[in-house]
Amino acid sequence: MTLSNKQKQYLKGLAHPLKPVVLLGANGLTEGVLVEIVQCLNIHELIKVKVPTNDRETKQLIFDAIVRETGAHKVQTIGHTIVLYRQSEEKKIQLPRS
Repeated sequence: MTLSNKQKQYLKGLAHPLKPVVLLGANGLTEGVLVEIVQCLNIHELIKVKVPTNDRETKQLIFDAIVRETGAHKVQTIGHTIVLYRQSEEKKIQLPRS
């Protein structure tokens, strides 16, 4: 499943008031952090993850690894924050048709 521009815009609007639910610490992207991200995606479907690093390349590598390992869709990145979406079995968020 790929997200259309219309669907991404809709998800961005829903994500705007959200606070990051997962903050990466000094250890970076660990197995425990990935498990926490997956659990949050299962519960909320749409989450923000904050990666506090000043190196752009490292930050992009972490974002790519999170998307790859969780199977989530990257809706957008804003500074140190990435917005992720992954549909759960309950389908809490109804996406507009593409």
